[in-house]
Amino acid sequence: MQRQFKDLLLGSIELFCLAAELESFTLAAMAATVTPAAVSRSVARLERRLRVRLFVRSTRQVRLTDPGRRYFEQCRQALRQLADAELEVTGQQTSQSGLLRISMPTPYGHYRVLPLLAEFRARYPGVTVEAHLSNRNIDFADEGFDLAIRGRAPADSNLIARKIEDAELVVVAAPQYLREAAKLETPEDLVHHDCIQYALPSSGRNLPWLFELDGQVTQAITRGGYGTSGDVLAGLTLAREGAGVFQTYRFVVERDLADGTLKELLIPYGGCSRPFLLLYPHAQHVSSRVRTFIDFLMERLEQRKATSLSR
Repeated sequence: MQRQFKDLLLGSIELFCLAAELESFTLAAMAATVTPAAVSRSVARLERRLRVRLFVRSTRQVRLTDPGRRYFEQCRQALRQLADAELEVTGQQTSQSGLLRISMPTPYGHYRVLPLLAEFRARYPGVTVEAHLSNRNIDFADEGFDLAIRGRAPADSNLIARKIEDAELVVVAAPQYLREAAKLETPEDLVHHDCIQYALPSSGRNLPWLFELDGQVTQAITRGGYGTSGDVLAGLTLAREGAGVFQTYRFVVERDLADGTLKELLIPYGGCSRPFLLLYPHAQHVSSRVRTFIDFLMERLEQRKATSLSR
C-alpha cells in the first residue's frame, strides 16, 4: 500500500484538532508544548494540501469554516480510532479508558440512560462519558458520536440498529385540568380538549397520537392551545401544571401516576408503543469501551424491564 501520510502531516492533523477544540492557536500550542507559530505552520500546511481554508482568524480567536468543521469531525474520529487501535493491540483497553460520546433524545436520556451513568463510571472510572441530549436529528459520523439512541432505523447502512425497547404510550392529564374539562371517554372526545402538541424536528409537523381501536393501531390528529418543540419534556411540564391532555411514554410519568400528580386516561384504547433503537458503527469499527457500554446498557435495561413486569 502506498504511503499517503507522512509523520509531519499526522502531527499537523493533531495540532489542527487541538486548535479546533480550543478555538485558539495559543491554547493549542500550550497543550501540545509547542510554539503558536508551530501550530500556525501546521494549519497552513494542511490548508495548502487540501486547498481550502480551515479557520477564520481574528485577533482574539479562531473558528472553523464549514469545510474546516467537516474535516475536524472526520479527523477527530480518525485519531480516536487510531488511539483505540493502539490500546487494543497493547492490551491496555482491558482497563477501559477514553471518551465515550452518546447522543439521545431528552426523555430517554433523563429517564433511562442518565440514571445509569454513575454506576457505569463506578465500574469503569477511566471512561469519560459525554452525553448529548437533543431531539433533533444528528449527523452520526460528522459530529463524532460513538453511540446514538433514536426512534427509527437510519438510512446509513454503515450503522447497526439494535432495538432497546418498545416504550408504551399513555395519555395523561392533571386532576386540576380534569375537574373543569369535558368528558373524555373515547379518542373522539379529544376534539373538546386542549391536547398539548409536540412538533417533530425533522418536519415541523405535530406528532400524531396513537391508539388501539378494534385491534388496529390508529393515528389521531389532535388540536390544542399549546405547541412545543425541541424538547418533548416541555409537554410534560405543561400537563403537570394543568394545561391540558398529553400523550407520552409510560416510563416518563410512572412517578406522577403513582403519586396522583397525573391521571391516566383512555385506558381501554392504550397499549400502543414507539421503539427506541441503539445505533452504532459496524463491529469492526467499535472500540472496546463502546462494546462494554452497550453490554452494560442492555443488561441494566433488561433487569429494569424484568423488575417492572414482576410488580
